[in-house]
Amino acid sequence: MAQLPRGFLNKSDDTDNDHREIGNIILRGLPRTERAQISSSLEFVRLRLHQVLHETGEVIKSGYFLNDGMSSVLTVQPDGESVEVGLIGKEGFVGLPVIFGFKTSALRIITQGDGTAYRVDVRALQNLLPQCPVLQRQLQRYSMILGIQSTQLAACNRLHDVEERLARWLLMSHERIGGKTLPLTQEFLAQMLGTRRSTVSVAASILQKAGMISYTRGNVTILNKNKLEAATCDCYQIIRQQRTRWQSETS
Repeated sequence: MAQLPRGFLNKSDDTDNDHREIGNIILRGLPRTERAQISSSLEFVRLRLHQVLHETGEVIKSGYFLNDGMSSVLTVQPDGESVEVGLIGKEGFVGLPVIFGFKTSALRIITQGDGTAYRVDVRALQNLLPQCPVLQRQLQRYSMILGIQSTQLAACNRLHDVEERLARWLLMSHERIGGKTLPLTQEFLAQMLGTRRSTVSVAASILQKAGMISYTRGNVTILNKNKLEAATCDCYQIIRQQRTRWQSETS
């Protein structure tokens, strides 16, 4: 098992050093006692681009506290077509069904780039949750946040123009990855947005001509975030506002 970062069990986690080493917000928010309980069950792992963490219908063997990078939540149709209904970054956890006692994944979870995570065996996590009430509560709360995100994105994919959805997707990705340049191909964006590659190309061209992004083969760079926010649909703000509202209710 890879060694956990220095300072993982330290209570003084507001230092810049600890924040760099522990990127996952759920783990950073745990009290010292719960960190001590879970630390021996966590394995620090590196994730590669387009790595499938969970597949539809398959048994979930491990959960992942994403440390950096980002994963897409995809709903997959019987013919193999898929569309994105959620994004998970360092604010969240991959493997939410297991905290409610389910064994299999209803969705495909795939990484959007290279990253790192703390992997935990499902049985170990399920045994720990009764002893770690803060962790259990944070995972349950995150499941609701991800659920409302998925609900809103389902409506977004049905109701809004592709350029609005592309702007929303880029902003949500930027929030999770942090950098302004995102390693994305037209083919992958088309899969995420549930549309044709040619349609994504037209939408990206519109945003680029407006000075919001720069699009080169395999990379999208956000040039003007304010313009991009103005170009996106209401879904982006609805998701953010609901998340902020719920966080204020539980703080």
